[in-house]
Amino acid sequence: MKETKGEKIFNFINIVFLLLIAVVTLYPFIYVFSASISNPDLVITGKIVLFPKDITAEAYKTVFNTRTIWTSYANTIYYTVAGTAINMILTILGAYALSKKRLPGRKFFNLFAMFTMWFQPGIIPTYLNFVDLNLIDNRASILIGFGVNVFNFVLMRTFFESVPDSMEEVAMIDGANDFQILNKVYIPLSLSAIATITLFYAVGRWNGYFWAMVLFRSDSKVPLQVLLKKLVVDITNSAVQNSDIGGTVTRETIVYSTMIVSILPMVAVYPFIQRYFVKGVMVGAIKG
Repeated sequence: MKETKGEKIFNFINIVFLLLIAVVTLYPFIYVFSASISNPDLVITGKIVLFPKDITAEAYKTVFNTRTIWTSYANTIYYTVAGTAINMILTILGAYALSKKRLPGRKFFNLFAMFTMWFQPGIIPTYLNFVDLNLIDNRASILIGFGVNVFNFVLMRTFFESVPDSMEEVAMIDGANDFQILNKVYIPLSLSAIATITLFYAVGRWNGYFWAMVLFRSDSKVPLQVLLKKLVVDITNSAVQNSDIGGTVTRETIVYSTMIVSILPMVAVYPFIQRYFVKGVMVGAIKG
């Protein structure tokens, strides 16, 4: 079917608009990368606008030879992997149970879970709760204290509810129990939803900053994002005092190179699971 003049104009405006959005979105990443590998003097004087100039890897050498960077990086990986695993175990088990109409008190428990999403206690009561549980400066506060995100839990439950009851009935006839049904029927049918929610959790864990900053007292336990905050805000460059690398580096180039290092894992993982997003982002939107 031939496009009308109005459709051609609309498509042209739409393409231009999307290109502008792409430029605005990509420019900060390109600038940060260019600044991280450029001569520090050019970065400080504002001569780096888009492409790098006088390329040098001294900032990355400094980052990779800084003990605090590696410790924080290891902490972030640990919190992301272990925390996401805990998130998914609790979310899948809870969502499966509350998706079953035969569960006694199902409506009450669903309403109870939804209530925590609508009405949150706030920062101070949550912090005091961690204090009462003796979880300050304890890794368990981050791993277990934020074990379930109610929004992700509701998405998972809604997806489980869309699985036909007949499949569960057939499995029961074959003698399967609830754990076998979950493992052999529901999880294989929900891989797109699980992959999407896992990504949501993993990104949240990787970028976790506020509560890690509030709850941790020891520098040996802080994640990369908290260290990055110190690099950005602190006046002195104390985070790189233990570096064995010399050369010309500045606080700005260290910050930019740390930013690049911190986002690389997410950038590397995302292409392998983006195929699940087309279906996964619709989880909870349509039942059946």
